[in-house]
Amino acid sequence: MSAPPAPWPALSREVVDRLKPYMAAISEEMIEEIYAGIAEYARPGDEAYGHHIRLGVEQAVQQFMVWVREPEKSRERVAEVFHTLGKVEAAEGRSLDSLQQAMRTASRIACRRLTEECERLNLTTRTVGALAEAIFVFLDEIAAAASEGYAKMRARSAGEMERRRLRLLDLLLAEPAAPRDAVAELARLAQWQVPRTVAAVALDEAGFQMPALPADVLSDLGRAQPCLIVPDPDGPGRPQMLDRALRGWRAAVGPTMPVSRAARSLHWARLGLQLARRDAGANGSGVFRCQDHMIDLIVHNSEELVDLLAATRLAPLADLRPHQRDRLSETLLAWLQHSRGAPEIAARLHVHPQTVRYRLRRIEELFGDQLQDPDTRFELEVVLRARRD
Repeated sequence: MSAPPAPWPALSREVVDRLKPYMAAISEEMIEEIYAGIAEYARPGDEAYGHHIRLGVEQAVQQFMVWVREPEKSRERVAEVFHTLGKVEAAEGRSLDSLQQAMRTASRIACRRLTEECERLNLTTRTVGALAEAIFVFLDEIAAAASEGYAKMRARSAGEMERRRLRLLDLLLAEPAAPRDAVAELARLAQWQVPRTVAAVALDEAGFQMPALPADVLSDLGRAQPCLIVPDPDGPGRPQMLDRALRGWRAAVGPTMPVSRAARSLHWARLGLQLARRDAGANGSGVFRCQDHMIDLIVHNSEELVDLLAATRLAPLADLRPHQRDRLSETLLAWLQHSRGAPEIAARLHVHPQTVRYRLRRIEELFGDQLQDPDTRFELEVVLRARRD
């Protein structure tokens, strides 16, 4: 950065040189105050960390003395030092607040001690004022440089963490399943606690807004078939969390499975999404839970076999007109599913009870003793459910 006009013309090189011998003692006081006043920096016995703090303070003091002595020169070196310091703080996982507090602590001590030394050396009030102004301008500049470095490192770290989480999601969805040790190691790097169970979620290509998902949910919304992996999907509040997060999206939640079978959960979730699209129409949204529709998923994953079974079990209806066949099929399915009397079935079908009684007598005529066999009734329900959908 280029230097603006210096706000401290009263600070001659002679003045700075006269203050220089006191800077080592001032640095020590800064270090002690930082340790005492900022909990994040208090690490008794940690020599490596203490060296890092000491180096930062000494660099600050050294750069200030160079900067205030020759303000007309480029300040790029000052910015570089504190830009790096900000990156180090972010890499160490400390907050920007602690770094800024340390800078304020150091500048307060520097201002007080240098003012005292100026008075002891009988320097003018104008010189003291210029020195104080220089300290605060310097603080603003180094704080800005450190903040920039901190933000860049955090962004880079966040990007790397996101890449690790995407790789972890890919690994969990691999078939055959990835080795447990490989999953555990990548999960550690991605800061993701491996759960006992997961459910995969298949999503349509776009929703109304980005879902607000908890940090433990792995997601990849950028792939051709967007998906999530939800840890502990049956835990307290988890289903409600997904309903809230996916409002406006069409989604299907696969069956809850062990982590090693996450890919199978996604397989069923994608089949469930197909059913959800067909049932809700092109513009529908909502969360389809595969565990609530297992029979439908089984049926629609075996359509050829269902067609063969239907040809046998529904043969008694084959000679009827299409309208008659549809009405009797609808009534037979309602009877198989509920096994209740005509009034209950009539209410479900929105017809008169006498109409239901007539249809049931006709069904008995066509199917005869087949309706007494439990296996036949089950097969009839399967094929009728498939035909209904």
